[in-house]
Amino acid sequence: MIERYSLPEMKHIWSEDHKFALWLKVEVAVCEAWCELGRIPAEDMEKIRGATCNLDRLAQILQVTHHDVTAFLGAVAESLGPESRYIHLGLTSSDVMDTALGLQLRDAAAILQKDVESLTAVLRSRALEHKHTIMIGRTHGVHAEPMTFGLKLALWVKEMERNAVRLARATEAISVGMISGAVGTHATVPLEVEESACRRLGLGVAEVSNQVIQRDRHAEFLTTLAIIAGSLEKFATEVRALQKTEVQELEEPFEQGQTGSSAMPHKRNPELCERVSGLARLVRGNAMASLENMALWHERDISHSSVERIILPDSCLVLDYTLNIFTSIVRGMRVNVDRMRRNVEMTRGLIFSQRALLALIDKGMTRQDAYEIVQGHAMKAWQSEQSFRTLLEDDSQVGSRLTREDFDRVFDYGCYLKEVDGIFARAGIDSAPRPHHATRKC
Repeated sequence: MIERYSLPEMKHIWSEDHKFALWLKVEVAVCEAWCELGRIPAEDMEKIRGATCNLDRLAQILQVTHHDVTAFLGAVAESLGPESRYIHLGLTSSDVMDTALGLQLRDAAAILQKDVESLTAVLRSRALEHKHTIMIGRTHGVHAEPMTFGLKLALWVKEMERNAVRLARATEAISVGMISGAVGTHATVPLEVEESACRRLGLGVAEVSNQVIQRDRHAEFLTTLAIIAGSLEKFATEVRALQKTEVQELEEPFEQGQTGSSAMPHKRNPELCERVSGLARLVRGNAMASLENMALWHERDISHSSVERIILPDSCLVLDYTLNIFTSIVRGMRVNVDRMRRNVEMTRGLIFSQRALLALIDKGMTRQDAYEIVQGHAMKAWQSEQSFRTLLEDDSQVGSRLTREDFDRVFDYGCYLKEVDGIFARAGIDSAPRPHHATRKC
């Protein structure tokens, strides 16, 4: 099951091999900028473009230096000749590390954006499929009034569209580089070098920096991932609730040969949705850590570094994985339309209490009197399991005001569907044909 959702693209972005390759890419881009200014001869620049980093050699040097950037620079220098003196010219470690991190986050965000769009498309398709599928709406977990399953999914579509906008905004904030030297003064590296290098890398420029790119950018990115994960947990929690045995309106995919319990062969558990809920907690916790990383001593310390080595790759990997899981859930989940209808009818018409109230008000009864009459019969219907409509029809105060045609209009599911097309149109979700059974009377 886990391997089905393993995602090699995201894993590659956060691999050690790729990280050091990006460090080298940043170093070469800076050298290109120096070459433009005449600081590095063209023939030396040609050799620098062929620089490599032997990761085994890097690991050996690291055992001595205990500093990954100096170990990296040593390994790169060994692949070059005298021209190696131009590598890291005027830079400090964070120039390379933070700029490469911007590349990693930008590329990771591009994958997440595709994931968000894929889930949104699947949600939209299923919303259209069930645009007029009647189900009960619940408040406080208690039956309220009928709605449609399509409306529930349309709500999720719009939330994911907002998440796409949030992610794009956060991606822009994080897609910056910094080539400003120690404490950000540009004393050893001119502004032109920074701007040229970042342009070559496809990044924006952090206009003012100290010795690091400021961590409010990373906090914005991770809190955005936490919001997206929170949406997924919200959706998954709803599927879980609707999969309860007593409800049975939805069921996440359950494949041939799959088991739900080692002890009880009958079990079909919403374990994928539970996994989504659990992983969302992890992303939220990481977002909190990113907020803690914003406050550093003076122009820089490295208290944030050890944290980010965990929370940035883990959050991107977890959200990528979770988005793919939930997309597969939505695509394959079983919608029990008949059970939805039976659950709507479970309370023998009580869900029409507001319409009965409004009908009596329209016939001239005060709201207070109408409410007391309708509530009284509703409570009796709860306790006696009698038909709510029958109780109202047998009440002379109600029967003297409402005709049979009035009762038919009150107890009509069609009233709950009349604005559904308009809601979908306003939301920009394409239309679907309306089934003939949508307005069946109670």
